[in-house]
Amino acid sequence: MKIRRILATAVAVAVTTPAVLLSVTPAFADTAPTAQTQAKPTLEELEKAAAEAQEAYDKALAAKTAAYQVVEDAMSDTAPLTVAANDAKKAADDAGAAKTAADQAVTNAKAALDALPETATKEERTAAETAVTGAEAIAATAAADKTAADTKAEEARDAADDARVAALRAYSVTQKALTEAKDAKTAADDALAKAREEEENENQDCVAEPGLTTVLTGVPDSITAGTTTSLSLRVSNRTGKTLEAVTAHAFTHATDKSGLKETDKLLHLQWSTASSPKWHSIGGDHLINGIGPLKNGAHADIKLRLTIDASAPAGNGAAFVSADYTNENGSCGGNPDIAMYDFGVDKAAKPKPGKTDSGTTGSGTGTGTTGTTGSGTTGTTRTSGGSGPSAQGTASSNPVTTGGSLASTGSSSATPQLALASGAAVALGAAAMFTVRRRRTGTQV
Repeated sequence: MKIRRILATAVAVAVTTPAVLLSVTPAFADTAPTAQTQAKPTLEELEKAAAEAQEAYDKALAAKTAAYQVVEDAMSDTAPLTVAANDAKKAADDAGAAKTAADQAVTNAKAALDALPETATKEERTAAETAVTGAEAIAATAAADKTAADTKAEEARDAADDARVAALRAYSVTQKALTEAKDAKTAADDALAKAREEEENENQDCVAEPGLTTVLTGVPDSITAGTTTSLSLRVSNRTGKTLEAVTAHAFTHATDKSGLKETDKLLHLQWSTASSPKWHSIGGDHLINGIGPLKNGAHADIKLRLTIDASAPAGNGAAFVSADYTNENGSCGGNPDIAMYDFGVDKAAKPKPGKTDSGTTGSGTGTGTTGTTGSGTTGTTRTSGGSGPSAQGTASSNPVTTGGSLASTGSSSATPQLALASGAAVALGAAAMFTVRRRRTGTQV
């Protein structure tokens, strides 16, 4: 009997579990040690910070508006200091004109004195000399008045210019303050918007995404205990969109022939990728973190190797693979169909007397169609349809489809397969949890 047909009934709930779990609040979170984690601002704190930033921005805008009006007033022709400067300049101009006239009067008086004929009387000469002296006195006074007027005009002009410069400097300060207030407001608004979006996304349901597929190849009909089998997992994105963080999951389940004893602990699964070539053991979380972003139409290949301890009893086993994703905007999903690949577990062959395990080769031939794996001695894998040993220390991995069946164990009872199906149901139910969005908490170290 095909184990998948048994699973159709035995794990009906487990198969539908992903669709149910996709609609619940996320249960998994990546957390950092408490001692290294700073408290994340609450939504209320961010709302308060945004309100304070808005108030500061409004004040800065009002200050800039007022400062601009001061600049306008300082630049106006009707500004008091500007009017005073203009008046002082006019007074200086008038004083300059008066000095010019006085200087001309001195020149004229001296010319008149010089023009007196030799026949001029003493009274005429004295009058001319007196005119020169009087003109020079007036010119001296006009010169002093002009100097004083020029000084006042310069001081008034400097005062008006200083007022304009001060107004412009004050306006520049308010411009800078407004820019800083706007930046602070934008940062506070963005932080609040992001927090609200995260809060919405935390309550957002993950979606079933059948376009994210997983295919496992290289699974033989049976695997001999004490050997390692190479497998290949391909994760493909046919969702029509780029997935920013894709994670694969893989795990195995096995029982002895009776189906009453689980032997999961004797099976060890490891993964490796081109970007992370070192072999990594797959732990109880069943995670494979070597994928990352995956564009639409792209795929990622992951090498797997399954090692079964030599102490494992003969029985039945199965491998399960799935994948899910999360995006920066909080959207998430996964394929609710968890692919299962079944295989038989053959007991490790005992070495012949007088020979060590590493030096023993098998000589029997396998049975069945070409491509299935027969049993051989420890450390040796044989393919059916031929005779003689194959390369020692390796295991053949003939690809099978997701519809593959368990190799015949020789048991006349369906109990072992039912037991494996029951265990697989538990495994499927656990794996389904990984299609739920894993919430990532914002931490700072």
